[in-house]
Amino acid sequence: MDSGRQDLRLTTIVVTTVFIIVVLMVGAVGNNSVILNGYSAVLYCAVICIGIQWIVWIPASIGKTERFYDLTGGLTYLTVVAFSLWAGSQSELPSLRELIVSLLVVIWSLRLSGFLYLRIHRTGKDGRFDQLKTSPIRFLVPWTLQGLWVFLTMIAVIVINTQADSAPDLEIWDGVGLLIWILGFGIEAVADYQKTVFNSESNNQGKWIESGLWSYSRHPNYLGEILLWTGIAFFGISCFTGLERVAWISPIFIYILLTKISGIPILDKRALEKWGDDIEYQKYRDNTPALIPRLGRK
Repeated sequence: MDSGRQDLRLTTIVVTTVFIIVVLMVGAVGNNSVILNGYSAVLYCAVICIGIQWIVWIPASIGKTERFYDLTGGLTYLTVVAFSLWAGSQSELPSLRELIVSLLVVIWSLRLSGFLYLRIHRTGKDGRFDQLKTSPIRFLVPWTLQGLWVFLTMIAVIVINTQADSAPDLEIWDGVGLLIWILGFGIEAVADYQKTVFNSESNNQGKWIESGLWSYSRHPNYLGEILLWTGIAFFGISCFTGLERVAWISPIFIYILLTKISGIPILDKRALEKWGDDIEYQKYRDNTPALIPRLGRK
């Protein structure tokens, strides 16, 4: 009984916090958005982000499975891209900037969600959900947070795609953003591939990877993730005005989440539990930065 009350209390706090963040964000960046039936298109995108997660949470909680968690996240990105482009087209045809940033999100989403789905299909589960999925109420937390994750990471693209005013032509900042995105996407894709190959070899079972990009950073895939969303945010430099600039929170949110909350801290804790007493791992940890490679490292 006490456990059930604690689960309900935690879930209520998380859901309430997420809703407050979403409402504040919509209020900040939605003033120049296309209006549909009296509401900004940004609000509709927020509802889509949370709504899809809650719909899929129902069968997932019944089956106590996280197998479709990442796939649902990818589907949400694609849905928001399609809806935001459609909403913006109610004012005028999508600009080249809108088409480019939308395509970048589609490419990233298809690759990452497919990669994560295949990974969990091979392993059978994701250890992050072992305790959460035992309680439907508690299991709502990660699904709600994934909705927030999609909304905040996509906010720059949402604002670009749903602006009611005509956007300026492409400028140098858009080119810089594209180059940063390509660099980040390449780092993330290569890092994921290298780790997949490493883990597929039987003699590497139970070992940590310290070759390829993983010899320069303990989490190169996260570095790539932060870079590619930073690149997308650059596309807003030429067209954001006023409070729309709040949308630049996207890469900042990703950086804080991956380095301070759910990414690196959790994985480093697990790694220390597995290999903390191993001298070779201690050397790797001491000599390899958590995220950003050291300049001039041999």
